[in-house]
Amino acid sequence: MTRQQVLDQYFMDARHKLIDLAAFLDRVDRSEGDADFRLDAFRTALKHLAEKKPHRAKRVLLSFSDPTMKPLAKATVKGATGAWPGAKV
Repeated sequence: MTRQQVLDQYFMDARHKLIDLAAFLDRVDRSEGDADFRLDAFRTALKHLAEKKPHRAKRVLLSFSDPTMKPLAKATVKGATGAWPGAKV
C-alpha cells in the first residue's frame, strides 16, 4: 500500500483510539490517590509510540511485558494486570 492508501484506510480508526487514550489519561489525572506500575508502563509505552523509529509496536508491547525467563513457582495474583510490576521507568 502507498502511504496515502494507509492513511485513507486507517487514519480514522487511529484517530479514534488516540482520542480514547487522551480521555483515559484525563480521567486518571482527575482521579485521587496514587498510581501504580501500570500507569508507569503506560507512560513508557507512550514515549515509544512518539519515537520515529521502526518497530514501535514491538517496543510498546515490551514496555508492558515481563522480560524474565524463569517461570514462577506459583501465581501471586488471580488475574492478569496488563503490565509487569517490575518494569524500570
